[in-house]
Amino acid sequence: MPHYTAPTKDMQFVLHDVLQVSEQSTPGYADLDRDFTSAILEEAGKVSVEVLAPLNPVGDEEGCHLENGVVRTPKGFKAAYDQMVEGGWLGLDADPEYGGQGMPFVLGSAVGEMFTASNMAFNMYQGLTHGAYSAIHEHGSDQQKATYLPKMIEGTWTGTMNLTEPHCGTDLGLIRTKAEPQDDGTYKISGQKIWISAGEHDLSDNIIHLVLAKIPGGPDGVKGISLFIVPKFMVKEDGSLGERNSLSCGGLEKKMGIHGNATCVMNYDGATGFLIGEMHKGMRAMFTMMNEARIGVGLQGYAQGVVAYQNALAFAQDRLQGRAVTGTEAPDKPADPIIVHPDVRRNLMDQKSFIEGARAFALWAATLIDKAKRDEDKAADDLVSLLTPIVKGFLTDKGFETTVLAQQTLGGSGFTKEWGLEQFVRDSRITMIYEGTNGVQSLDLVGRKLPMNGGQTFMGFFELIKGFIKENEANEDLNKAFLEPLKKASKDLQAAGMYFMQNGMQNPNNALSGSYDFMHLFGQVCMGYVWSMMAKASYTALENGTSDTEFHETKIATGKYYMARQLPVTGTHLARIESGADTVMALDAANF
Repeated sequence: MPHYTAPTKDMQFVLHDVLQVSEQSTPGYADLDRDFTSAILEEAGKVSVEVLAPLNPVGDEEGCHLENGVVRTPKGFKAAYDQMVEGGWLGLDADPEYGGQGMPFVLGSAVGEMFTASNMAFNMYQGLTHGAYSAIHEHGSDQQKATYLPKMIEGTWTGTMNLTEPHCGTDLGLIRTKAEPQDDGTYKISGQKIWISAGEHDLSDNIIHLVLAKIPGGPDGVKGISLFIVPKFMVKEDGSLGERNSLSCGGLEKKMGIHGNATCVMNYDGATGFLIGEMHKGMRAMFTMMNEARIGVGLQGYAQGVVAYQNALAFAQDRLQGRAVTGTEAPDKPADPIIVHPDVRRNLMDQKSFIEGARAFALWAATLIDKAKRDEDKAADDLVSLLTPIVKGFLTDKGFETTVLAQQTLGGSGFTKEWGLEQFVRDSRITMIYEGTNGVQSLDLVGRKLPMNGGQTFMGFFELIKGFIKENEANEDLNKAFLEPLKKASKDLQAAGMYFMQNGMQNPNNALSGSYDFMHLFGQVCMGYVWSMMAKASYTALENGTSDTEFHETKIATGKYYMARQLPVTGTHLARIESGADTVMALDAANF
């Protein structure tokens, strides 16, 4: 039986020692003192460990079942969801005007990591609701906000996003779902959507679907797409539920993982829908959900690595196999625990250094989102826009890799259901695919985000790195182990950007064939940056005579491992990028 431990101590370190949230000027951050965040995180950790984690293997084993048009979630999910509603967790960072608690996004992200690590499939129900809430909150009318948001924040109603159709995924300009205007200002929505997470279930009283569709006579392609609110049950003027809308779940997908979440085929048969935002501007509204979802998926990716590492570590400390090559470590036992062996140590250090760096990266990005929204800081908004495909693509690629490494730590036991590692591998695999495959994320990064603002945002990132290095280069320990590797890696990133500028215009394939390596190169530099920040915080704590010497020495040692063993891969990514497109595009399609 797998276990989960809430990493609240490390979260507190990142929030307060590294990011120093309570000292930032972002509105609402002054309230985030250690005692306050500790209370929230400890309670969320308790829910994760005691309620959600025990249901994770249950959801995987039982899955969801479609019975007479209603999806039945796994045993225990409804009671757990009711407990989440009662605790107010769904409205943690939602607008107080509609019943939310108004907490900063960064705190919601830290809580979200624990909910996701303990039970990813379960957390998706509320995660999709939060995305739908955000789209309505930003683009809906006052009446729509008043009608839907309080119940969604409360959790008695949930939400979805309906994009994909059987014939199109990424190329949404090809969608066929239609929205026929009616005399009363509503629309009749007809079409089929697939792969709709939480599209039908028994957890909430109503499900508010956000559906992309085309109004007849509109522009071709994505310019003709509009977004509609299509509730499962119609809502009366007094807020009570009326008749069932003309929509249904046509089937459940049989999936590799996340069995506890209902992935539905949704049929819309003239269902009543309400236009949200402007006509033919649906993509802009949907991207409010998509961008938030992509940050959330990046969090999912590393969170599965967190719980996988915890179980791999426990196994390595307990499993007896062979003797240490430098001499017996456990003379009272028939063999030494496998953690004494260098290759097992390497495996575990790869996992540990990634998940701790990923946590700092994700929470740093969350502070940028808060700064952009709460402070209306355009520079922060641009920077997080640049980083979003990296958070999604890099953290999910490496998060999946981490779950596989954790599974490998267990040897044959990792391949069996009893230990739970194979579920973490299967569940994490989807993060590399949905909300835009990671290949699409890399194309978005190079094709849209890199040249954004004439490249000024990209150059601003380097100024951030340079400023940090210059500010701390007098610290000899930090400079040698962290800043020098960071400087080298950032130069590799600059060289890659320069290559795209010099060669991408002449032959776009030169840029696009290197986009995936660029996404990972950029991600590595971001990890090097946050590891340098963490090391600085721990060196400072040690200099100030901290009572927790072991924690900070361990943090520095883990960071040194990352900088020495992981960060140098930026040179490999650069070499691949600079090799151009010739070898990538050499074969005719028929010769594959």
